[in-house]
Amino acid sequence: MLDCQVEGEGPISITWWRNGIPVETGVRAALLSNGTLLIRNVSKRRDSNETDAGEYSCAAQNHYGMLISRKARILLASLPKFLSHPQSVAVGEGGVARLTCQIKGIPEATITWQKDGRPLSTSDSRYTLLPAGVLQITGVQQTDSGLFRCVASNIANTRYSHEAQLSITAAGSRDLSRTCDPVRTPEPHHQRPPDRHLGVHRHRKPTPYRLLESLLVTQGIQVLGTGNLMISDASLQHSGVYVCSANRPGSRSRRTALGRLVVQAPPEFLQWPQSASRPAGGSAIFSCTASGVPEPHLIWLKNGKLLTPSGNDEEGEEQSAPRFSAATLAITHISSEDEAIYQCIAENSAGTNQASARLAISAGRELPEAPAGLRAAALSASSLQLTWDPPAADAGQDVIGYVLHIRRLGDADGAELQEAVSKSTFSQRLDNLEAATTYCVFLKAYSALGASQQSSTVMATTKGGVPTAPSFFTKVLNQTAMQVDWELPSRPGTLEGFRLEYRGVSNPGVQGWETFPAHVNTHTISGLGQCGHRLLAGR
Repeated sequence: MLDCQVEGEGPISITWWRNGIPVETGVRAALLSNGTLLIRNVSKRRDSNETDAGEYSCAAQNHYGMLISRKARILLASLPKFLSHPQSVAVGEGGVARLTCQIKGIPEATITWQKDGRPLSTSDSRYTLLPAGVLQITGVQQTDSGLFRCVASNIANTRYSHEAQLSITAAGSRDLSRTCDPVRTPEPHHQRPPDRHLGVHRHRKPTPYRLLESLLVTQGIQVLGTGNLMISDASLQHSGVYVCSANRPGSRSRRTALGRLVVQAPPEFLQWPQSASRPAGGSAIFSCTASGVPEPHLIWLKNGKLLTPSGNDEEGEEQSAPRFSAATLAITHISSEDEAIYQCIAENSAGTNQASARLAISAGRELPEAPAGLRAAALSASSLQLTWDPPAADAGQDVIGYVLHIRRLGDADGAELQEAVSKSTFSQRLDNLEAATTYCVFLKAYSALGASQQSSTVMATTKGGVPTAPSFFTKVLNQTAMQVDWELPSRPGTLEGFRLEYRGVSNPGVQGWETFPAHVNTHTISGLGQCGHRLLAGR
């Protein structure tokens, strides 16, 4: 059952669409009185290519126009064959054994393990079950030898992997440089909500040597078993570079491995389009901005139909004069055909969000036009200069004043400040601001009847301030080369670049430095002897 709740002036008709095609109601699919779509015996018919799986949306229409809901996805439960089976392995006594299997199911399969045909008991603290089908056994003993297989199950099926033999050999020493060669992840690892358990454990663990782990106090981060880092309920703050480091006890021989985690976030609107009433022949501007990871893609709908940048809808009908960039929809020379509901749809791989506004045709000019030409420039570390265009001659006489809306980038809407400005003033200086901080500013004009639509939003960054010290990591590549990786400072501001300095420990007089633009966060230093280093960032 897919629910659809609509509020508005009746009568309201509701229809459902699947992958852009209307859903036919009948015996299998029924539209209930409250707008819910009921689908019976969901399946994929084997005698055809038809399937009930897909993306569904609810369309609600009244005499004002049509509104399209966010998409809901129906997936058919499945559990295909294993992508990889556990492999037999021989491990020295006292070492660490890792057995892995891979399978992709809908929904995600629950994975358990069997030893010699019986369910494996994990009451022994040496046994660690990791997400995505990894069994790790630390301090292996002769009693751990046997045949292991993983069991994957979900609501669709249960599957058993091939058996793998775990053999225990006499303990022996191996060179750290060979046993601790990390398996690097070639690309950033992306996870999206609503996955709640994210693990950064894509490297071969250094065994049998001790893993030196940083003490992480971030909520939701814990170490499982030997050398496995698990992040529960991941948020944007968990994105970054994680470093695994291992050394041989009693020696300076060390190996490191880097893993990058990128947590995706569904779109959230920073600015919503607002309903407007305009006279025939006038103009209207709808603005829409959204944030998310990755950057959301914006599209516009008119009464449920896609608008294209050329000003035509998806069926090729000519629009009066709508034109838009990604974040702004402008309608000029308004006619009765433009009276509709307009929607801004923000989409990325993590989800979808939508905001809507209605354009109505008024009998005459009621509210002032939205101010145009808003510009911002930094004057100092604590002040910004705002300027905007005077209103048109036939519209300015109704304006009784302006109000500036200011908030720091990233703050909630409720944290904004407002500053009133005289109707004869078209510039304003904002003081007492924070240094090196980015602010979002928009403007509204007021008449005796109320406020105009807001102007376009501008962003400006105050001068001054020093970036926060960047976190950085080093990795020795060979006797004369070192790799340095760093992250951007978390504090908002205009970052000009980085300066990397290094000097020899045995010869402090020998010193080198290099600069990099703000988008570069890695560099390999070559031609080195034994050296120290430091990383500086500058504005």
